[in-house]
Amino acid sequence: MSKKSQGYSCIGLFNPKTPENVGSVMRAAGCYGVNSVFYTGTRYDHAAQFCTDTKKASLDIPLIGVEDLKKIIPIGCVPVAVDLIEGAKALPDYKHPKRAFYIFGPEDGTLKKEITDFCRETIYVPTNGSMNLAAAVNVILYDRLAKGDNFSNHK
Repeated sequence: MSKKSQGYSCIGLFNPKTPENVGSVMRAAGCYGVNSVFYTGTRYDHAAQFCTDTKKASLDIPLIGVEDLKKIIPIGCVPVAVDLIEGAKALPDYKHPKRAFYIFGPEDGTLKKEITDFCRETIYVPTNGSMNLAAAVNVILYDRLAKGDNFSNHK
């Protein structure tokens, strides 16, 4: 009897600014079963990556620096931009792909068009203003968990 695949998720961080946020993203990744976290840019000090990762998720989940998020999309993953921009779909109505690669923008900016162009969809958390990077990651991952295996039919 074969086990039914539950899917998986990965995270991409575009030029994150602070080690505190990267540490908090890693903690969220550990809490919600993320398979890997990729990041671009060099704005935070790698030596400080554990400062808010109190669960030490970085010991079990790869945190990988890359030059281009588009070039490392895990096979079979649907790239999904997460940004508060015009045309994005609201999270409450969103059906997550079974294998998702969520890409988040920097704390002090937005995703570049070159990133949103290669993503299948762009989603946002409806709020009055923008959220902290780590908070946004937590909300997206919790929503994925809360909606269970009611995945979309992305191909």
